[in-house]
Amino acid sequence: LGRAMGERFLQLGARVVIASRREAVLRAAADEMMAVHGGTVLPLACDVRDPDAVDAMVAAAWDHFGGVDGLVNNAAGNIASPTERLSHRAVDSVLGIVLHGSFYCTLALGKRWLATSRKGRILSIVTTYAEGGSAFVVPSAAAKAGVLAMTRSLAVEWGPRGITCNAIAPGPFPTKGAWDRLLPDPGMLDAAIDRIPMRRPGELIELADLAAFLMSDLSLYIN
Repeated sequence: LGRAMGERFLQLGARVVIASRREAVLRAAADEMMAVHGGTVLPLACDVRDPDAVDAMVAAAWDHFGGVDGLVNNAAGNIASPTERLSHRAVDSVLGIVLHGSFYCTLALGKRWLATSRKGRILSIVTTYAEGGSAFVVPSAAAKAGVLAMTRSLAVEWGPRGITCNAIAPGPFPTKGAWDRLLPDPGMLDAAIDRIPMRRPGELIELADLAAFLMSDLSLYIN
């Protein structure tokens, strides 16, 4: 999902920063994106669970481009399991990536925007079960619910200062990582699709276009 959104931003003229733990994968992705779409993609290795690493990543992006205008909180971790089988390490891993990582990135950029009176956009990717919950993905549900609460709270707190906060709950979009882990049985996919009015999974461009709209000046009053 992050790759699709980043490529759409690039097509529309944005300069894009991508961040992940594996530097070699990041550099390869950046090279591929620029080869196809042109423009500038800056890859920065970062573990979003580490607040110091997040601050260093944001500082490097800010210094490289002379500022940053938007943030997409897309990093995710999930474990599909009966909850009683989870260790505390498994819980901490999901909360660290999803909730703490989103908070650290949001704070690192938000503080800089507020200190410089700069407007900004924050877009967080949550899930359809962030509000209603879901069995067998309880740490993710709890973490994404926290991200949604952060989004709604900061929309009120930072909105008057020119920073908008929005969230997308995509539903089922076909990506290999999520598909293989969360929907390994074709019957599970059929059940998920039965709940969707369109009766099909989403296409990546449909998510990417929505994200681009919410990150652009076309959505100045959506918060």
